[in-house]
Amino acid sequence: MREAPKQLAFDLPLDPRFGREDFLVSPSNEHAYAMIENWPEWPDTVLLLNGPRGSGKSHLAAIWATTAHAWTIDAFEVTQDKVPHLVSNGALAIEDFDRADRDEAALFHLLNLAREKRAFVLLTASTPPDRWGLKTPDLLSRLRLATSVSLDAPDDALLKAVLVKLFVDRQLVVDTSVVDYIALRIERSLAKAAELVTLLDKEALSRGRRVSRAIAAEILGAIQDADEIE
Repeated sequence: MREAPKQLAFDLPLDPRFGREDFLVSPSNEHAYAMIENWPEWPDTVLLLNGPRGSGKSHLAAIWATTAHAWTIDAFEVTQDKVPHLVSNGALAIEDFDRADRDEAALFHLLNLAREKRAFVLLTASTPPDRWGLKTPDLLSRLRLATSVSLDAPDDALLKAVLVKLFVDRQLVVDTSVVDYIALRIERSLAKAAELVTLLDKEALSRGRRVSRAIAAEILGAIQDADEIE
């Protein structure tokens, strides 16, 4: 019996939704969310959000940036000549502060100037400052003094809720048993959940079928094989 031809699957990008209404609160992130909601009543003008990839740091940073009318940049974009301009806005979110290609002198200058001007700065990172390999003792000292809040990897309830939301965003009807199956086998990461749903959407569309447990098992197996090769 001939296999039915696959439909053309157009890889249409779906921009992530980073609104406050799209953030799902759970025990793994409620402390960090409460801190963002408490702005501008922070203990300090600098706040460090740290947590593993896919824990929701960028989403929280986006929520805060909207509320505070903050600019958002990556750490590698901070250079000495840009510091006065970046601080002038009064609120700045800096993503991936722990990345290796940062300019430590510029970042230290920025934090000092922000404190002087009473400008708010939100930093995101995957780990605490002591694990960044900083070569500037004064910068490390300043970061240690900053208010810090951690996000944990998503718990089961949050991961399932996010999967359901991602499927709904793509207008996909998926049985709860499929969501449960995926949640038990996927890496505890909201980013990985988004990547998987994108793959499942594309595969189901190409086959002209709903996302099923069999398709989920096949895609999860392919991802695992690819990870093992890497």
